Amino acid sequence: MADDTENNQTNETGEQAETQPVETQSSDGSGVPHWLWGQKPWDAFKTFAILFSFALNLTLVIILLVVAGLIIPIVNDIVEPIVGGLNDSFVEMSEATIEQDIIIDTTMPISFTLPLEQSTIVVLTEDVPLSVPARFVLPGGGGEINGQVSIVMPAGLPLPVSMSMEVPVNQTIPVQMQVPVEIPLAETELGGPFFKLRALFGPLNDMLKNLPSTNEEVGERVKQAVIEPPDG
Repeated sequence: MADDTENNQTNETGEQAETQPVETQSSDGSGVPHWLWGQKPWDAFKTFAILFSFALNLTLVIILLVVAGLIIPIVNDIVEPIVGGLNDSFVEMSEATIEQDIIIDTTMPISFTLPLEQSTIVVLTEDVPLSVPARFVLPGGGGEINGQVSIVMPAGLPLPVSMSMEVPVNQTIPVQMQVPVEIPLAETELGGPFFKLRALFGPLNDMLKNLPSTNEEVGERVKQAVIEPPDG
């Protein structure tokens, strides 16, 4: 009988030992940890949401770091040089000036009337005989004598002449010249498209320059975004 009593006590003690961990694992016998359930559905949902959000954010950060390691070399070696080169080219082209010497070699017809009014002196190149009628009045009431006067103007005689005439001009003249031309490209029809391209690639180029260029810089920016609070 003593042995049976000891065995019963041992069995009861063992059952208590076996049932004690079950009570510490779950207070309601459902198998859910007490710290997660707390016997309140809303607390359990909040706990799950916090853990899920933390796991999701951690996963996104890891993915970002992995993807950044693949994208950064492409941006630094390919995208940024291409976009920066295009932006610089569009800036230079919008500020460029066309300088060229234009050679003109042609003929130009002219037709006009030249009014000519001036006094000049002409010189006779040969003797010029003149014969003009003349009337002579005799003194003392002797009457008049009509006659003819003949004279010869010798060669080399200078004669003052007053000219008033209109001279028609109808000629074809040759035109040969070199004209320097300087045209700002911004003032031509190409200026508008170049300014639009500058407005398109300028902000894109600035954005690429502000991106982190190394994995260490990515980690630094992530650290600052997480640790340092935003301004305001």
